[in-house]
Amino acid sequence: MAQRKIRAVYMRGGTSRAVFFHERDLPAPGADRDRILSAALGSPDPYGRQLDGMGGGISSLSKACIIGPPTMAGADVDYTFAQVDVKTPVVDYKGNCGNCSSAVGPFAIDERLVRAVEPETTVRIHNTNTRKLIVAHVPVSDGEAAVTGDFELAGVPGKGARIALDFIDPGGAVSGTLLPTGAPRDVIDGIEASCVDATNPVVFVRARDLGLTGTETPTEIDDHRAVSERLEKIRVLAGERMGIPGSAAVPKVALVAPAAAFTALDGNRYEAEQVDLVARVISMRNCHRAFALTAAMCLGVAARLDGTLAHEAAAGAKGDVRLGHPSGVLPIDAAVTVREGAPSAGRVTVYRTARRLMEGFARIP
Repeated sequence: MAQRKIRAVYMRGGTSRAVFFHERDLPAPGADRDRILSAALGSPDPYGRQLDGMGGGISSLSKACIIGPPTMAGADVDYTFAQVDVKTPVVDYKGNCGNCSSAVGPFAIDERLVRAVEPETTVRIHNTNTRKLIVAHVPVSDGEAAVTGDFELAGVPGKGARIALDFIDPGGAVSGTLLPTGAPRDVIDGIEASCVDATNPVVFVRARDLGLTGTETPTEIDDHRAVSERLEKIRVLAGERMGIPGSAAVPKVALVAPAAAFTALDGNRYEAEQVDLVARVISMRNCHRAFALTAAMCLGVAARLDGTLAHEAAAGAKGDVRLGHPSGVLPIDAAVTVREGAPSAGRVTVYRTARRLMEGFARIP
C-alpha cells in the first residue's frame, strides 16, 4: 500500500524544531490526526531515537504545529501546538511552545497567509491551546521572512533575524489563574514549591532543596535518577493542585537558584554578575538543553511576583530578568501589575530566530 502524502514544512523556531501543517490538509482533531502527527515525527519509538521520522528523540525536537484560519477576532491565523511523545503514542495539546510560536509568523508570511510588509510584518497569532494572543514582529526581506541578521540566540549556532514575540495577557493560560493554588508558595511532597501559570504552567522548586546547585548540566540532572523521579512526583502532584491533572507535558517543573557562575554547553563561561538567577527546566522527563521558552516566560512573570521561589532566587531583579540556563543567558521582559487587589500579568516579551528548513510532503504509512 502506498504511503499517504501530506504537505508539510519543517521549521526551526528558537531552540526547537517542528513539522508544520495546514489545518486544511489534516483530518479533524482526534485519533486519526494524532496518528499522522506521531508517524511524521517517528513515534512511538521504544528505542527513543525517532529514527523512522523527523523527530530528534527529545521533547524539544518532537513537536508539530497546525496553522489554520483565525477563529479569534483580530487574529491573522490560528495556531495549535502538539507535543508528540517520543516513546508512546501520546500527543498532548494542553500547553503551548514559545519556541515554535516564533516560527508561526514566518510560516504565515511565506505561505501567503499574511501579506508581507517590509521591513517588518506584524502577525497576530491566536494560540488555540491557551486561547491567548501572540503578536509576532517578523523581519521581512524580498517578500519573505528574513533569516539573516545580527541577533545571536543562546543554544542556536550562528546569528539570525530577530523576531520579537509579545505574549498578551499570559496569565492563566491553561488553568485559568495566574496563581492556580491561590498562593505564591505551597508545600508539595515535603518541600516548598511555587505553582504559576503564565503562558504555560510551571511548578518551581529550589535546587538546593533537592541537593543540587542549579548549575548542573542537563545530562547530570537526567542521570540523577532519584532526583528525576522526585521531580516527576512533584510535577504530578502540582498538576492536581493546579487543576490540570493527567498531562505529561504540563505543568513543567523547574529548579531555581540564586545567581551563580556557570559554564554553558558551548564552553562559554558566565559570571554570577551576568545573570539574575540560574534555573533548569524538565519537560517530558528530560532536562532541556536550552530553557523551554514558555517556561522561561512563566519564570519571568514569577520573578515579578512577591513570595514565589523565582522572586526569591532573582532577588528583586530590575529591568529584564536575566536567566542563566544550560545554553547561556536569556533576557525576559515581563510586565506584572496589581488588578483588583490581585497580581496580573499584562505581557511578556522575548526574542527568537526562526528558519524554514525543508518543504514538501510528510509520508505517512
